[in-house]
Amino acid sequence: MNHPIPQLVTSAVTFTQLLSSTRRGARLARLLSASQLQSWGAPQDLTERAEIVVAELAANAVLHGRLPGRSFRLTLVFDASPGLLRIDVTDARGERWPQVRPLSAVSGASLPTGRHGLSLVAALADHWETLPFPPSGKTVRAVLSAP
Repeated sequence: MNHPIPQLVTSAVTFTQLLSSTRRGARLARLLSASQLQSWGAPQDLTERAEIVVAELAANAVLHGRLPGRSFRLTLVFDASPGLLRIDVTDARGERWPQVRPLSAVSGASLPTGRHGLSLVAALADHWETLPFPPSGKTVRAVLSAP
């Protein structure tokens, strides 16, 4: 007999954009993320945290993952029903994986500027990881959930 084939129902929406590996491209990644999440009706708290995470990951892709003539990719996957957002930033430098540098015990006034972006990502995201992106790149993925 003919039985209907079960269809996978997903409420997830996806946005993907290639951006130039420049400071301007990193800024655009942050702005596009905020705009896209607002258009999807994501909660304000999630959008604000995502904006910071995207800014840090895009800045790292530009500063540490850049190869001349190669772009970086921003992908957002938002599933509204559980309130989950996945942020993927893919760059061309697969041999250079990010490392979290612990915040030093020194007073805030003497902390060096920069170098703590992934600590911020770790604090704002529920989970983050680095995955290989064959043939020679890597993807840094962060997962955030709505409160």
